[in-house]
Amino acid sequence: MKMRFTYLSGICLLISTFTFAQKGKTYEVKSQDGNIALKVEAGSKLLWSVQHKGQPLLTPSAISLQLTKGVLGDDAVVRSATTKKVNTTIKAINYKKAVISDQYNELTLTCKGDYGVVFRVYNDAVAYRFFTKKKGELLVKNEEANFNFPADQKAFIPIQWDYRGGQNFNSSFEALYHEITLSQFPKDSLAILPLLVEAGENKKVVILEADLENYPGMYLNYQPDGKGLKGVYAPYPLEVQNGGYNTINLIPTKRADYIAKTTGARTFPWRAIAISEQDKELLNNDIVQKLAAPSRIADASWIEPGQVAWDWWNSRDITHVDFKVGLNTDTYKYFIDFAAANKVKYIVIDGGWTPQLDLFQVRPELDLQQVIDYGKQKNVGVILWASWNAVVHQMDKAFPHYAKMGAKGFKIDFIDRDDQLAVASLYEIAAKAAESKLLVDYHGSFKPTGLHRTYPNVMGYEGVKGMENYKWADEDQPRYAVTIPYIRMMAGPMDYTPGAMRNVNQLNYRAIGSQPMSKGTRCQQLAMYVVYEAPLQMLSDSPTAYMKEKECTDFIVKVPVTFDETVPLDGKVGEYVALARRKADTWYVGAMSNWTPRDLTLDFSFLPPGNYQAEVFRDGLNADRNGTDYKKEVMQVSAGQKLTVHLAPGGGWAARIEKAK
Repeated sequence: MKMRFTYLSGICLLISTFTFAQKGKTYEVKSQDGNIALKVEAGSKLLWSVQHKGQPLLTPSAISLQLTKGVLGDDAVVRSATTKKVNTTIKAINYKKAVISDQYNELTLTCKGDYGVVFRVYNDAVAYRFFTKKKGELLVKNEEANFNFPADQKAFIPIQWDYRGGQNFNSSFEALYHEITLSQFPKDSLAILPLLVEAGENKKVVILEADLENYPGMYLNYQPDGKGLKGVYAPYPLEVQNGGYNTINLIPTKRADYIAKTTGARTFPWRAIAISEQDKELLNNDIVQKLAAPSRIADASWIEPGQVAWDWWNSRDITHVDFKVGLNTDTYKYFIDFAAANKVKYIVIDGGWTPQLDLFQVRPELDLQQVIDYGKQKNVGVILWASWNAVVHQMDKAFPHYAKMGAKGFKIDFIDRDDQLAVASLYEIAAKAAESKLLVDYHGSFKPTGLHRTYPNVMGYEGVKGMENYKWADEDQPRYAVTIPYIRMMAGPMDYTPGAMRNVNQLNYRAIGSQPMSKGTRCQQLAMYVVYEAPLQMLSDSPTAYMKEKECTDFIVKVPVTFDETVPLDGKVGEYVALARRKADTWYVGAMSNWTPRDLTLDFSFLPPGNYQAEVFRDGLNADRNGTDYKKEVMQVSAGQKLTVHLAPGGGWAARIEKAK
């Protein structure tokens, strides 16, 4: 990593810092491009507010840390105010780009009482975090984090539901978006992050958190005036018991009257807002990566991203074979054969290979060592499903045991909590998995907050209402599918699990658990492999389905799972999305629409000068009637060309572009 820090005088970055500190205790920091202005007021309350090109985005909003003895931030006495200008780059690991430009201006307020607050202003975001330098242990009763807006604005709000064991703060962290005004926030509800607010003049504000370690995750609730949101946190668990879904969850049964028990000298999570003038800018925002702690794995060369042949979504629906399909050796050797033939790097053996709470009782019809060894011969790795409950109790023995057998990682499911102990557990699991050189894919998990940068063996997160819901639910997934790239995906990897080969319109849709289908078109499913970020990207349908659809399968398996560059092309939250990604010298383009058919003009100015050949998959003329209808064609494109493409209802467009030979 190259780093260049420039310390600026108060006149340059912080407007008359010490004069204002003495008179009104007001501090102002601007982004390096001058467009974003942060104002901090240190009076009876510590307030932050944000403007973009003179337009108020956040009005003064109080922040504080409430301890058992005192409130940090109230009646703050600022001992020093220091500033810093940073221009650096971050070499990304398994990300949507190879190098991240990290530019911000920083203000640090150090206050009487052994604490302070760091504020950062980027060209596309603002963030702050508390820090303490106290001795001994701290009990944090609550944290005040407010986001006040100048008006009752429309928002995309994911409301917590699907409570495990009927308990608040225990859920799957998967929710459709309530597209409502702030004042319409449902009573007695909490929102999960990220959350998007329309700020006027086409601007958007997305609320996120980052570097969440050994501390509870933040939910949001509405302010009584209907114009703001406030942070809410799960109280610290004192006692837990098995319960929830199939009694697989660890459900807190007794909680403390504080949210965190922690060391007195530490930094706290970043609270951030990302800002865009055009919706498509959100597709390339890196704020969570920038704020996350750097990698703690010195040598990450063993961490290999890749696509995954997955068994659970398709219920192992394999036909025309001479063995009984099930959770057995022959079935998974068949999955390995399919993966090897298509250069898919991994398979997952999902739930059922052991009891849900014991990782050492392998079902007798599955010779796991034989399957893993067979995968080695075929250059296909095996990833194993496990419940979080089992991992918490058995990882010290299970991780080295299965690593020695040759397993490549664990898909860890049914966490369904983000209190301090659950958050700390995910870091501990990542670290111990890394010691055994195992990958981790978190399911039933809260949103990413940067752990995947700190421990890059963490390759995936669910925390999204993904394609599994087609097995039991009838929802507006095509609209959700073009909303999450602007909101949920900003937090980090998103295991939506695309790849359905049964594609239908709303009229013909049925939720069938054993033979699921997707709403929208085949080309939308193909485009998801370009649009959705997932270093472990699933092929969710069955080998049989993919072998019947060889053209589409060949396209899917050629799409990388990490990239060197990302270029947003066009988009509107909840309506459509189009972007391009580069790996080495090859470009990939994906475009998706909700149920509204539309024509998009794609600008190929992202291509370097020259002529190119594009392999294109577009919606067929009858894709509105039958979602499987598509047209494959090869065309010549050139740098700077503008191409109009048609997207059917729930449609998509996908292309692989290489230099013409």
